[in-house]
Amino acid sequence: MADRYLHLTGTAPGRFLTRRLGLPQPAPLRRWTLETPHLEGPLLHLTAGASAVTGVAEVLSRSGLPVVGDTDRPAAIVLDATGVTTAAGLGDVHAALHPVVRSLAPGGRIVVLGTVPSPDDHHQAAAQQALEGFVRSLGKETGRGSTVQLVRIPAGGAAQAAESTLRFLLSPRSAYVSGQVIELTTAAPGPAADPAAPLTGRTALVTGAARGIGAAVSSVLARDGARVIALDVPGSREELERTADRLGATALPLDITAPDAADRIAAAAPDGLGVLVHNAGITRDRRLANMPADRWASVIEVNLDSVLRTTDELLKAGVITRGGRIVATASIAGIAGNTGQTNYAASKAGIIGLVRSLGPRAAADHGVTVNAVAPGFIETKMTAAVPLFIREAGRRMNSLSQGGLPVDVAEAAAWFAQPDSTAVNGQVLRVCGQSLLGA
Repeated sequence: MADRYLHLTGTAPGRFLTRRLGLPQPAPLRRWTLETPHLEGPLLHLTAGASAVTGVAEVLSRSGLPVVGDTDRPAAIVLDATGVTTAAGLGDVHAALHPVVRSLAPGGRIVVLGTVPSPDDHHQAAAQQALEGFVRSLGKETGRGSTVQLVRIPAGGAAQAAESTLRFLLSPRSAYVSGQVIELTTAAPGPAADPAAPLTGRTALVTGAARGIGAAVSSVLARDGARVIALDVPGSREELERTADRLGATALPLDITAPDAADRIAAAAPDGLGVLVHNAGITRDRRLANMPADRWASVIEVNLDSVLRTTDELLKAGVITRGGRIVATASIAGIAGNTGQTNYAASKAGIIGLVRSLGPRAAADHGVTVNAVAPGFIETKMTAAVPLFIREAGRRMNSLSQGGLPVDVAEAAAWFAQPDSTAVNGQVLRVCGQSLLGA
């Protein structure tokens, strides 16, 4: 459904009226296209104090943006604050960004590099944790479609671990991601991928792929070179086959809750899976006092239990190959809760628990990473059916003052799926325009 308010604020009378009334003024977001794969303008590289990691300049030189030390109109700003270890050192963060933040181009990116707070040094931990509050607040101030993130690199590590992450965050692919904290592991990056087709040679299976976010994920993975197996319930066979035909993918009509679901997935991917995206999900909304057991059970079964079961079976059987990627779909409802969705929020919070627990073990035992996307208000047929005033509140209650698109979630899933995203593990990335709900 078209966002008529966003269109209105793009006109001169609309800008005048909304400014006078103090209403949100969302800026159209610039997303990735073949014609515009990069931000337009230079990348300003700043440092607060001394860097505690190596290779930052080298990694930024491969970001696709010209790196400069001074500019009047940066498309992106990267501040290396990895060396900030004291409260006084936070003054260097202010000194670096205060003079330049207003000069950031519309739709620009700010990424602050930090390190993991130390359990053994409470001064360092306080200073590094302070960066999180700083980033989340700055993300709510920048406006004009700009975004702000914090990337934590293990202390003493190399910036190469952050290369795929910075490539994603400093590009139009991350248009609807803001105010996020990404904590990297010490795992060595996987092989450098072809930027034009990083998933070439990999087979990816996407559940719930017939429409909406699942269809968008399938499309982006296919664009990035993957051979896609699109799975959805048999009742959606016609729509699933249309999606698969459009992408040159394989349609797999299958109820993911079926007892033999993992076996049938394995049969459809005889050479194994390089990427598994758990996207299938349902809602059965009702307040707990009015919710019968079958509504509770069906949501938990589809959204959580089937994910746990098929993941365990596919990992045990070696169907997910070494170096593989598992991407699950959580929701900001699982972080902030939502009236009438105790079942849905429980299932999505469960996904977060799965990712945080399984990620380190899957990496150690199988060489597989496990991450999740947590969408906020995304423009789909489901949200188009939401009552008008609730729909408008969902659109405006984020730092970008608009709803996201299915492709925004898909781009995040594709970043998790890349071979050189090895150091990204156990993470839950909110794709919500920095929703004002939740943490």
